[in-house]
Amino acid sequence: MTWTLPGLATYESVIKNSVFRASAAPVEDEAAAMAFFRDVAVLEATHNCWAFKTGQRFRCSDDGEPGGTAGRPILSAIEGQDFDNVMIVVTRWYGGVQLGAGGLVRAYGGAASACLREAERIERIETVPLRFHCPFSSYAMVESKIESWRASRTECEFDAEGAWMTLAVPVEEADAITDWLRDLTRGQMDITRLD
Repeated sequence: MTWTLPGLATYESVIKNSVFRASAAPVEDEAAAMAFFRDVAVLEATHNCWAFKTGQRFRCSDDGEPGGTAGRPILSAIEGQDFDNVMIVVTRWYGGVQLGAGGLVRAYGGAASACLREAERIERIETVPLRFHCPFSSYAMVESKIESWRASRTECEFDAEGAWMTLAVPVEEADAITDWLRDLTRGQMDITRLD
């Protein structure tokens, strides 16, 4: 099972006079991750280290801390708790005491881990889009099934005979939903999987 966040989550800790503030949020892609970074980074802070993961894509930054002591531990916190489509920024205000490489890894990774542990989480369901033309005679039946399928309607355009619909359906249910739609129209419905 993979998780994501429903919204912003924060956590703050103080280690040897240095303040570490973790800010985490759901992101769909790298552009959204970088936009979140720009929103929460504190220019007056000593460091704004970060990591994000969206599917197979991930990146991280140590922002001036010794290589591998900040961004990687933040990314490890995301992966270690099975989160996806998440960005975490850990902002540090230096408190005058050197933490050493191991201390930095524990501080950055610990702040990110605690932030995710304490945050509300929601199951992230991988979806695939299905596009089809739904005749008016079947429209109400399809609409009534969307919620129970854990699907969402991403597009619906009406014409003289019915509606062109695109549904984001869970990957593991896509074949069963496709079969149900075809059965509903006795094989007349043309369904395109847009992956």
